[in-house]
Amino acid sequence: MWGLIGVIVAVVIIVVAVIGGVFYLGMRRRSPVVLGAVRRFSRSVVNPRMLKTAGRPGAYASLVVNHGRRTGREYRTPVVAAPADDGFVIALPYGTTSNWVRNVVASGSATLVNEGVSYEVDRPEIVPLAAMNHHFPEKEQRSHTRFRVESCMRLRRAGAPTEAA
Repeated sequence: MWGLIGVIVAVVIIVVAVIGGVFYLGMRRRSPVVLGAVRRFSRSVVNPRMLKTAGRPGAYASLVVNHGRRTGREYRTPVVAAPADDGFVIALPYGTTSNWVRNVVASGSATLVNEGVSYEVDRPEIVPLAAMNHHFPEKEQRSHTRFRVESCMRLRRAGAPTEAA
């Protein structure tokens, strides 16, 4: 009996280790297959949970509110935004092809909710993360390095902040 349980535990540990290794190497090497799988997982599992607190005071994630390029529909995406001198910087671990990134670039503006405050932001610019990584906490900087995040979006504040609804 205990022998079977030991085998099952060993198999589970091996499977988790293999998945972890594939994730790590796939993210570092920018594998389209891994990036796509992680994006889909985030969109269907992680984001709905993060949306419950994103943008609120003390939350890990901020919230980008943008409108679809073709539909005009409003979208809300949790992101990790770091305050910068004139706005915010958002690391792009999945690259620049995420829909929210393309929507913000196409429209030229969005709303960013951070720590319970809404900021109208504009002039989105995709820049090398190396130039902006110092705005992030050390833990985030290490993650960016570990997963070879290469780019980020710089957004500038476009008006007075307002309390988030």
